[in-house]
Amino acid sequence: MLVELRVRDLGVIEDLTLELGPGLTAVTGETGAGKTLVVEAIELLVGGRSDSSVVRAGGAEALVEAVFELDGKELVISRSMPASGRSRAWVDARTVPVASLSELGQSLVDIHGQHSHQALLSRAAQRDALDRFAGIDLAPLRELRSRIASIEKALQTAGGDGQSRLLEAEFLKFQLAELDAAGISDPEEDTVLAQDQERLANVEVLFHAATAAAELAEESRDTAARAELALRGHPVLAQLAGRLASNVAELEDVARELRREADGLESDPARLQAVQERRQALAQLRRKYGASSSASLAEVISYAERARARLAELASSQDRVAELERAHAQLSAQLVDLEKAVLYERQQAAPQLARLVEERLRTLAMERARMEVVIGPTGSPQEVEIRLGANPGEPVLPLSKVASGGELARIMLALRLVVPENSSSDQGACLPPTVVLDEVDAGIGGEAAVSVGRSIAELATAGRQVLVVTHLAQVAAYADHQVVVTKAQEGDRVVARARLVEDEDRVTELARMLSGHPRSAVAHQHAVELLERATRDRLGT
Repeated sequence: MLVELRVRDLGVIEDLTLELGPGLTAVTGETGAGKTLVVEAIELLVGGRSDSSVVRAGGAEALVEAVFELDGKELVISRSMPASGRSRAWVDARTVPVASLSELGQSLVDIHGQHSHQALLSRAAQRDALDRFAGIDLAPLRELRSRIASIEKALQTAGGDGQSRLLEAEFLKFQLAELDAAGISDPEEDTVLAQDQERLANVEVLFHAATAAAELAEESRDTAARAELALRGHPVLAQLAGRLASNVAELEDVARELRREADGLESDPARLQAVQERRQALAQLRRKYGASSSASLAEVISYAERARARLAELASSQDRVAELERAHAQLSAQLVDLEKAVLYERQQAAPQLARLVEERLRTLAMERARMEVVIGPTGSPQEVEIRLGANPGEPVLPLSKVASGGELARIMLALRLVVPENSSSDQGACLPPTVVLDEVDAGIGGEAAVSVGRSIAELATAGRQVLVVTHLAQVAAYADHQVVVTKAQEGDRVVARARLVEDEDRVTELARMLSGHPRSAVAHQHAVELLERATRDRLGT
């Protein structure tokens, strides 16, 4: 429930505070006094659009703040609209995005009027109204959908649906066959093959180099041997003679190795081609299964191990997947049956709801209105649309295309009075605790206005707080509380004020609304009669 509204520097409002109670509150006053600004202020609190033009002339920013009471706790929402810069919002003194006010506001207040945040235009709200009217319990449907979503998530974790897993397994088998056929076991194979290719591609050059080196080593060996022989028999030079002997032995060993290498060098074009082809094959595998173009064979071997493990995982999860798929199929079949049952209940209830709303509209100055509640095609039980033909000869169209602010407010009234407050269906945005009505009395008067007032009062006694901005005394007379908004000249400024009127002051205000002359004796008597009639109606006497 909205318990307090404070508005500062919004339009003609300089500083206004309204304390609101339960039941029906009527906001009245002369045209242009600022009544509609009260509605605009609430609309801003629930995410309505704003610009710098809303700021009172000369003010730095417009500020709107409301205190709501929910389940015994207070919730404070504030919004500022600066003359320049971006709008800001707070919930319980914590900064929040302005866009978040819209979602929060749908659970707090429903505004009906020109340029308003109108929950009844939402398909979800229209569907909720039908479900509450029909007493449809949607909890089993929600639970079933939740279980199906959990199974689908588990299947996705296991590798998607059966077809996806089969495709993945077949692809892994193809890759492993290619890798197994390559027979890679040594991560250094490519390095060894590079050396082999170098040797096979340069046999003749290597042969001449090894042979020439062997001859030079043998010549050096002979020279060192003669030097060592010259030192024999001289103990003082024995150490140097020993070093020469060692060199002789090393040169002899090197020459022998070079001769052996030269003898082993043979031209083998077939082997060279095989080595080149093998290296090309390994390069392709590195590019295909490595993390980059410069990947090593170790990465390819690692990929093969991971692919083998994943293939084993897919194979081992087959039983689990089969079990999940059976459960999914079973629950999906149940969901189809349950959706059909919900669809049938909606189809049965839709014409009854339309008929009862039409009956209510006849008492709200919409005597010739035609109402339809259209259900989506079979298999689409989510689609519910309320349609209206406001006047004879007009087509029956969605509310958003044909209903004016006043008509929409009266349709909302009729729906709220026909649809039960408490049911087992979802509690949607159609029934927030506070309802604000503007333009509900547009284009009506006389007995129809009395019917509208009576209906609004009935809505308020049904457990909702209702705030109605009205020009009609017939409507205001049914209110539990009446607030008058006045506009006065203060210096060179026009300032809007609001005050609660009671007893004789209220009679005077109703007389002004009836005749334009608050002191008219006839209007005064008529106002007293209106209040007495409204009291009798509310007491049921």
